[in-house]
Amino acid sequence: METKTYDVVVIGGGAAGLSGALTLARARRSVLVVDGGEPRNAPAAHIHNYLGRESTPPAELLAIGRTEVTGYGAEVINETATDAIAVAGGFEVSLAGGAVVRARRLLVTTGLVDELPEVPGLAERWGREVLHCPYCHGWEVRDQRIGVLATGPAAVHQALLFRQWSDDVILFQHTAAPPSAAEREELAARGIALVEGEVAAVEVAADQLTGVRLRSGEVIGRQAIVVAPRFTARAGVLSSLGLQPTELLMGSSIAADPTGATAVPGVWVAGNVANLMAQVIVSAAAGLSAGAAINADLVAQDTRAAVAAYRDPFTAAREREVCAQVLAPTRAVKQVAHHKN
Repeated sequence: METKTYDVVVIGGGAAGLSGALTLARARRSVLVVDGGEPRNAPAAHIHNYLGRESTPPAELLAIGRTEVTGYGAEVINETATDAIAVAGGFEVSLAGGAVVRARRLLVTTGLVDELPEVPGLAERWGREVLHCPYCHGWEVRDQRIGVLATGPAAVHQALLFRQWSDDVILFQHTAAPPSAAEREELAARGIALVEGEVAAVEVAADQLTGVRLRSGEVIGRQAIVVAPRFTARAGVLSSLGLQPTELLMGSSIAADPTGATAVPGVWVAGNVANLMAQVIVSAAAGLSAGAAINADLVAQDTRAAVAAYRDPFTAAREREVCAQVLAPTRAVKQVAHHKN
């Protein structure tokens, strides 16, 4: 089986990955998007704060993105990249199905995993009445009875934020340290009640969240629950390249410069794997920036090769011959696809 070679393999087909792929495909680069089909926002009914796409269902946005990307000649496959290694001229990416593909550059946009507190019933309502971001879901729970589940130092801040959307907010101390005197004053000043004691479970009736049950047995009615998950980068492929996540207060992420370039030459990241707080529109913008940076890097490499060829025509002819042999299988596949269309 021939190992296909691309200018760029994009690992992850969410907003960041598809945006990067679109940028590169429009730059006439050969691009393969490898998507495992596990988008982080799948439980959510709609995306928000995306100008021109407000309230679009997440799956619809991805379907539109795939159509746009493939329309410019990029390929998208439903596969999982298991690991990658550096080889002469770029990288080899192993897929779960057994295939191996090569790339001159990699763009990794595998996102993150939301690790929720272990409270029965919480995970089942995630993305519906169990929320974490006021800018993603605050409008949808406006004027409702909101409970904030304290699990760390950001709980008071979360409660104060959600107070912007409702005047009925309760902070459940749960497993977090008690608020400081200054924080208690802030809560009292904003009319946010503090309930001590650990939350035992989330109460649900008729497929709707109705409240929380404390260890004491008391049930307090709520229509929405706010939590602060731990945001853990999906970094398996990056780890195989020697890139380990950086531990942060709220989770982990892969360090990169503003364009997404990592410490490993030829490897870029974009989206939530590098930015825990990025909403969909921010991830898409990061994919664009990374795609442009990757294309510029390839242009620089291509120009160096062209200059070397210009100076040494004999060597250049031999390099062109070798390159044609390497790319022949890829071109043949594209020609077959063209005739089929």
